[in-house]
Amino acid sequence: MPSLSARHLAHRDRLISIAFIVLYSVLIASCGNSGQQSKSELINFNQDYPPMSGGTLRDAMTGEPSSLIYMVAGESASASITGNIFNKLLRYDRNLDLEGELVESWQVSQDQKTITFKLKPYLKWADGKPLTSADVLFTWKAVVDPKLASPYASDFQLVKKAEAPSPLIFSVTYDQAYAPALDSWAGLQILPEHLLKNQDLNTTSFARNPIGSSYYKLDSWAHGENIKLSRNPNSVLGQAKIDKLVTRMIPDNSAQFLELMADNIDSMGLDPIKFSRIIPARPELQKKLNLYKELGNSYTYLGFNLKHKPFDDVRVRKAINYAIDKQEIIDGVYLGLGINIASPYKPGTRWSNPNLQPYTYDVNKAKALLKEAGFSDTDGDGILEKDGKPFAFEIITNQNKEREKSAVLIQRRLKEVGIDVKIRAIEWASFISRFIKTGDFDVVVLGWGLGLDPDQYNIWHSSQQAPGKFNFLGYHNPAVDKLLEQGRLELNADKRMKIYHEFAQVLLEDCPIVYLSAGYGLTAIHKRVKGIDSPAPPAGVGWNSYDWYIPVPLRHNEISAN
Repeated sequence: MPSLSARHLAHRDRLISIAFIVLYSVLIASCGNSGQQSKSELINFNQDYPPMSGGTLRDAMTGEPSSLIYMVAGESASASITGNIFNKLLRYDRNLDLEGELVESWQVSQDQKTITFKLKPYLKWADGKPLTSADVLFTWKAVVDPKLASPYASDFQLVKKAEAPSPLIFSVTYDQAYAPALDSWAGLQILPEHLLKNQDLNTTSFARNPIGSSYYKLDSWAHGENIKLSRNPNSVLGQAKIDKLVTRMIPDNSAQFLELMADNIDSMGLDPIKFSRIIPARPELQKKLNLYKELGNSYTYLGFNLKHKPFDDVRVRKAINYAIDKQEIIDGVYLGLGINIASPYKPGTRWSNPNLQPYTYDVNKAKALLKEAGFSDTDGDGILEKDGKPFAFEIITNQNKEREKSAVLIQRRLKEVGIDVKIRAIEWASFISRFIKTGDFDVVVLGWGLGLDPDQYNIWHSSQQAPGKFNFLGYHNPAVDKLLEQGRLELNADKRMKIYHEFAQVLLEDCPIVYLSAGYGLTAIHKRVKGIDSPAPPAGVGWNSYDWYIPVPLRHNEISAN
């Protein structure tokens, strides 16, 4: 899945952007000699230490969670916290194979319609109460309840029957074999029935003070400041090595980086400038930071509100796609650390259709399509008009520097074809509640982080348009609906691949979004943190964070940890 106040971004050209980057680099270079940093330079962070327990790991987030019930929030900010607090029935191991988390085994019936899970014995919630199949059944009922309006409900509404015949047995039966079934149970965080029964999960205070079962429990949540977790002695998976996790709310990426340099946080996601230019140019930063680069299962896009004119006209959408120079964004904003894509799947995987090509940058095609759609510059001011109204709209995005910079480049390119664009960057929680859930926007620049299964029913099926659902663009295409329905029920991998290749082709032609880039995950982690797999396995650098440890000589002064 993003507190500075919302503000309009001034129009700026590339020369100003480059000048800003140079000035920023000079400022960064001039502020790296604090006393604390000098002290850290005396430590050999490359020394080997045996695994040990204790210590505090500190990181930062740009956006604050709206809820710590992930099935309600449906956002990356919530997932990053709740993943440490709650468990799922299944999880993916280092090689992206499914294994049990709350369950010790599972069995799929011969007709592929029924899955029977056997829970591990003696599971407990952090408050010491038993965790049983009744909690799993309660969670399933909650996620499919229409009153909750969970964006994940469609995955579980296909369950015809769910049962908990004994404390350790939970079974589900589908009307038809459901291809993403096991994957869906690797995504649903199980909630405690004894604390949430008869409560409204949209409004419960539990969302700010949850009780889970995983490695950590919530200690405190200071709104706008930090979220503090500590090891859960009743963790169903055993004990994590690091005692405490402190996540600070720092909306600005550059402010986060200053805190990283000052040893006030231990890890952060980097933008391409810091990853490719600033850290490699600073020996003292290379001495204490490890850098990780991974092609993620995500992409950045410009999305149209298809219920607003003129974006209901495919010619207009295609014209805007042709008018945007995607490679300019990849090179200028991401310093080449991105891939131009034509499919909503991770490049190089079987689900990504290799026959599809991205829309080229073609101003003439853009202008021709806009003319065909009825737009013309009748008064000679450089802005197109139709029915007496200028073609003008606002791009909104969250406070993410790369998305803001991308919007600026888009703004300039669209002006060249006669479209007047304004930009607004908004704090994450307000962005979701005021605009996304209400549908009160014209165009957004956002990103999708996707699961391992190719099913994208939640995002693109026309039934998923209610407030709080993921199809907030209002996309409706019967052909896509049919393909998504077929893909969920097809168990043959090769046939399923063909379905999703066709789905991606229809989506590309229909152009409800403009793919801007499939990007890399760029992460810096302080070398005081040990136990990180290198090179990172297929599951990613953070897959085994519960086994990370901080040796005593390398730990922060815990009194000052914040």
